[in-house]
Amino acid sequence: MRCPRCGTVYAGDAQFCKRDGLKLVKEPTTPPNRSAEWPQYGPPSTGPGAVSSTPRPASGGNASHATMAGRVLDERYRIERKVGEGGMSFVYLAQDIETNERVAIKILSPALSADRNSLARLRREASLAGRLAHPNVCHIIRLGETATGMVYVVMPFVEGELLCDRTHRLGHIPLADVVPFVRDIAAGLQVAHQLRIIHRDLKPENVMLCREPGGAERAVVMDFGLAKDRRAGAEAEKLTATGIVLGTPEFMSPEQLRGRPLDPRSDIYSLALMTFEMLTGKLPFEGRSQQELMLARLRSDPIPLRKMRPELEYPADVERVLLRGMAKDPSDRFATAPDFAEAFARAASGDDTELGFLDRLFGR
Repeated sequence: MRCPRCGTVYAGDAQFCKRDGLKLVKEPTTPPNRSAEWPQYGPPSTGPGAVSSTPRPASGGNASHATMAGRVLDERYRIERKVGEGGMSFVYLAQDIETNERVAIKILSPALSADRNSLARLRREASLAGRLAHPNVCHIIRLGETATGMVYVVMPFVEGELLCDRTHRLGHIPLADVVPFVRDIAAGLQVAHQLRIIHRDLKPENVMLCREPGGAERAVVMDFGLAKDRRAGAEAEKLTATGIVLGTPEFMSPEQLRGRPLDPRSDIYSLALMTFEMLTGKLPFEGRSQQELMLARLRSDPIPLRKMRPELEYPADVERVLLRGMAKDPSDRFATAPDFAEAFARAASGDDTELGFLDRLFGR
């Protein structure tokens, strides 16, 4: 049985998803691909400018947005084919007629096009496009609007495997592979944070693993401009009354769940959670419903790494770094994403240099 929103697969007699609280559906005979199960209330999990190597687009939607293949958009972009769709947008592979480059075109739904806050973020990111261009960021090249009011986003065409698919396929990712992925994600976040852009929706569905010509892989962060400041209410006690949080809440920081102001440390919390999941294949909180999981984030401590997967025998300092990254109070976390990545890399290697970085970090 599989969750129709997050793609988590359950065995046995499970009927509801522990993350989302949704009723499970029968698992298809083909291998599961979470990249195709986009959140009901969010942008496509493949991210803007991205296409999973195994896309399974959903059906339905606005016909004017869903039937663009073969057309030329704004007399510049020749649409080749649709590579994905979700409740908020359609993603197409296209050729830029002026530059002859392959790009991804994300055509926003009328509902998202009417969201002033989302468009304001998109315009700001588009204005910073040159400074956001980075190997670990899929940035906006252009934000456009047709004469008929169709809003679209042009981004680099990025192809690879979604981080969520990699973790799901392997069960967990080896520590030696997680270290460079964390470093790449942190580098992409830092570029945005220095421009005062907070992702707000960092999760494995928004990270693409791209293989370089030499065989090495790099992680690319998606969906900066479309990441919305989703709120659960002013107080944690309202979670059970409101019922759900818009979007997928399992990687949101405690302050985001409370609807409080965010800064880069909120993204660092999400990155630490993602790192835990990469290493174990699971999240460090338990609950029978979405509400219980969110309340656990607000009230409980994370399940220790070694308790979750004792057979993997990670260095003790790895767990200490993750716990600091997942601290409930933002002031107890790392100040920057590269700080977290550096501490994680040193803890994973078990080799603290003569500078005593980890000794100073943990006050030893």
